[in-house]
Amino acid sequence: MEKKEEILRGLRDLAAQHLVTRDEVLAAFDAGPRIDTEIVATRQTSISNILYYVGGAIVFLGISVLIWQHWVELNSATKILATLGSGISAYIIGVLLSRDEHLEATSRAFYFISALATPLGLYVTFDSAGLDAGSHAIQSLISGILLTTFLLSHLASRKVLFTLFSIIFGTWFFFSFTNYLVGSNPHFDWRFSAYRVLFTGLMYFFLGLSFAETHQRKLTSALYGFGAFLFLGAALALGEWEPHQNVLWELAFPGLAFGVMFLSVLLKSKGLLTFGSIYLMGYILKITAEYFTEGLGWPLALVLAGLVLIAIGYLHLNLNKKFLA
Repeated sequence: MEKKEEILRGLRDLAAQHLVTRDEVLAAFDAGPRIDTEIVATRQTSISNILYYVGGAIVFLGISVLIWQHWVELNSATKILATLGSGISAYIIGVLLSRDEHLEATSRAFYFISALATPLGLYVTFDSAGLDAGSHAIQSLISGILLTTFLLSHLASRKVLFTLFSIIFGTWFFFSFTNYLVGSNPHFDWRFSAYRVLFTGLMYFFLGLSFAETHQRKLTSALYGFGAFLFLGAALALGEWEPHQNVLWELAFPGLAFGVMFLSVLLKSKGLLTFGSIYLMGYILKITAEYFTEGLGWPLALVLAGLVLIAIGYLHLNLNKKFLA
């Protein structure tokens, strides 16, 4: 209270000396609360968005549990209505709500429910029709329907949620359809899957890059991170293990990891830096265990590997502080 009186006396003295005007005092008074209000409003919006998505996930969980608990008792029509019907209904409600600017955020919760419930509904529909819903052909059909639906929705409204699920369903379609194409051909072993993961990681990176200067930039950081995780993970796996190691991939991997770390500086991406550092550490440990596990060379190799890991940790910390903090 005394401090308040002291501040008011100071203002009166400044006003008496014509060093401050009434308008300046009112402007300063209005500026403070407005900034605080904006911060509070932003936090409230973020919390509301989280609650919308959590609520949507819980609704989907409730539908899933209902179908699981009563799978035998429910007839096919009821199962389809409870799953696919719920997904379509949620989408329609989302469209209706999005027409009102004040309900735009709420509409995303129903789009989210639709994105979760519709795949389950399509699976139940095909299963009820007597088709093998787990086959690559049906999985390709389900993911293709979902990809088309959400891609067209993305083109129509450019909502980030539609973009995200277009990427998810597109990835699902890519793996299902390529599995359908190769079938049980013995020439396509696990390396085929590794190359597909490598390609997917690369596509995620380029998608993130294309979104960086658009209103979809919220997805950029996640796409960079997932892209690096998939790309480097597949590249490390393709190096294989002694005595079947692939020398080309083993020699190329350090360059790929350092390249990802270099890109993290250019693109200001902590995800690229983090996964580049982690995979480079994993590569050092792999090479150490692969080539230096016998004789006196192993202890020395472990010491050197430890020093290299420390150096990578130091590099990661300094790059993060200097360029990304």
